[in-house]
Amino acid sequence: MTRIVAGTAGGRRLRVPPAGTRPTSDRVREALFNALSARMDFDGIRVLDLYAGSGALGLEALSRGASHALLIESDRKAAAVIRGNITDLDVPGAELRLGTVASVLATAPAEPYDLVLSDPPYAVADAAVEADLRALSANGWLCGDALIVVERAARSPETAWPAGYSALKSRRYGETRVDLAEYHG
Repeated sequence: MTRIVAGTAGGRRLRVPPAGTRPTSDRVREALFNALSARMDFDGIRVLDLYAGSGALGLEALSRGASHALLIESDRKAAAVIRGNITDLDVPGAELRLGTVASVLATAPAEPYDLVLSDPPYAVADAAVEADLRALSANGWLCGDALIVVERAARSPETAWPAGYSALKSRRYGETRVDLAEYHG
């Protein structure tokens, strides 16, 4: 069972897509958001959830006080699950965009984001993750002090952060590794 860990929707269950996604476990999500809470106040921030899957990461941020979360998902079935979770949780500020992360990041946003949560499928190549990070900074997606989280398989190499990013920490949780950086734009 996947659920929202804390905030206004804390304890509420989330639907998960039937196949093809790997939702972040509640334990990893709780540890991640505790680490983020030590570095930022969620109240009113803008969040970008890349490879959203069930929407758990972006919806967790909204539950904790974020004002807006853009959830990007390319799979139609997963997007339908996200729509259902947005409706079920009734947290304001959620926006779903159906499309590939690369195609969405190739455009400029109306406003930059304070927090980026990137949880690509483990099969996504490291080079694609690095391209996402370059597009985030090149196309105006990031505030000057944005935090960026990349979740990968524990066996993957640590994230190669492009120029303008400073690695803050890398933690392993079982089969998952979470890398955190700050953007200095």
